[in-house]
Amino acid sequence: MRHSAAGAPNFLSRELADCSIVNAGDGAHSHPTQALLDLFTMREKKGRIEGLNVAIIGDILHSRVARSNIWGLLKLGANVTISGPATLVPKEFEKIGVRVCRNLKDAVKDADVINLLRIQHERQRTEYFPGTGEYAKFYGINPDSMKYISPETLIMHPGPINRGVELDSAIADGPQSVILEQVTNGLAVRMAVLFLVAGALK
Repeated sequence: MRHSAAGAPNFLSRELADCSIVNAGDGAHSHPTQALLDLFTMREKKGRIEGLNVAIIGDILHSRVARSNIWGLLKLGANVTISGPATLVPKEFEKIGVRVCRNLKDAVKDADVINLLRIQHERQRTEYFPGTGEYAKFYGINPDSMKYISPETLIMHPGPINRGVELDSAIADGPQSVILEQVTNGLAVRMAVLFLVAGALK
């Protein structure tokens, strides 16, 4: 493995490997196949991506899923809102075209899709909020917060779920949840990616 002048590892150098490389998720940077399966699930259920209002709630700062989803959604014409504690949702994200919303009710009230992210303690070097109880109170999706969410809104989560924190079990297993569909679609999407990069269509 070589390193760039800035010290970052250069994983894609053709000097080292003349082959296709699939990013299976790198740190807090990106997770392209998760974004593909999430987008596929939204399109499968809603029939389109363009014009959808998608709210991404949770630990945006440390989430590779959030970054890839945001890029894909914006590219395909969706409206993206992100929400969570101020320490986990920097306003700098507004520069790439998303709406930053501190209030959960405002973030989700017009959402066609809500994609929830877990708190990624393993990537945090300090405490970003007082505790999971407070997080669940202000940013968790539970029967109380569902009162101002449309019955047509899809509930998504890349997993694993912290039940009772970002998502109540009754909602995770409820009729608006498409989490199991995400898992099923993930298998198909990743098989398709491997099929294509393996040169099956050459």
